[in-house]
Amino acid sequence: MSSKERGSPTTPAGEGKGAWLAALEQGANLMQDTTPLKGFDVYVVGFHPAKDDPYMQMEAHHYCRVVNDDLIQCVLFDGNTREANLVGVEYIVSESLYGGLPAQERAYWHPHNFEILSGQLIAPGLPDAAEKAFMKRLVNSYGKTWHTWHTGRHDDGPGHALPMGDPMLMWSFNRDGECDPSLERDREQAMGLDTARTRRERQSLVSEARPQEGVNTLSEHFTGTSPVPGVVDAEDG
Repeated sequence: MSSKERGSPTTPAGEGKGAWLAALEQGANLMQDTTPLKGFDVYVVGFHPAKDDPYMQMEAHHYCRVVNDDLIQCVLFDGNTREANLVGVEYIVSESLYGGLPAQERAYWHPHNFEILSGQLIAPGLPDAAEKAFMKRLVNSYGKTWHTWHTGRHDDGPGHALPMGDPMLMWSFNRDGECDPSLERDREQAMGLDTARTRRERQSLVSEARPQEGVNTLSEHFTGTSPVPGVVDAEDG
């Protein structure tokens, strides 16, 4: 496994692949069309806490299709190898689409500015200029994320061997100190990242950021946190 690869923390329950599956896969490769999966070629990695239990945190690998300038849809995995497990979905909307949602619906959507301005959200493999241009498109956007499987954390061992319980509505971190530092350090070392440098290079995006709803949603759960320039709750802004 290369330094850029990120294996799943969990091996799913079940027996190995039988001969029937090899035949099925061969037939599918020759005869079946996977058109709906084409275009999920934008890859970003971030961290998600559960909205109702923000100490339940995990690394999320997003494979996304840009539908248009205002909508992106992503499938989420717990790694970036062939063995990665499908753990959820995320829909990303622009500020303008979010503003048209009913107030009750907006409670499901988390803000993205901290993830971008802190350098926490990355697009591995993209040249720096292309990554920054993509992140600029995401400034002021919102995400609606459901996890169906908590497979564990790379720094803390495996989770469930099968999807268990209800889907979990996930949220975003919005202050330094909310994300478990060991989770960040583990990804940094394993994937060869320099988050501090990424953060410095994104400071020119601070002027693009506007106050967002949901920034303060998890604040009561954490102490000793510190704000990041450009990340402001709409109620405070």
